[in-house]
Amino acid sequence: PSSTGAAKAVGKVLPALNGKLTGMAFRVPIVDVSVVDLTVRLEKAASYDEIKAAIKEESEGKLKGI
Repeated sequence: PSSTGAAKAVGKVLPALNGKLTGMAFRVPIVDVSVVDLTVRLEKAASYDEIKAAIKEESEGKLKGI
């Protein structure tokens, strides 16, 4: 593991998540790559397909390009 500022950066981009994330970086043998291991605690039950659909919808809408 290595240190990372990614979790803090997310809080700046998405203020509602500020202070709610922690992060860890690890090295991978590729020049340009990013790895995300995201673990969340949901308020209500959701299926894997529902989560993927919500992330896809937001990535194509108001969060596009970040």
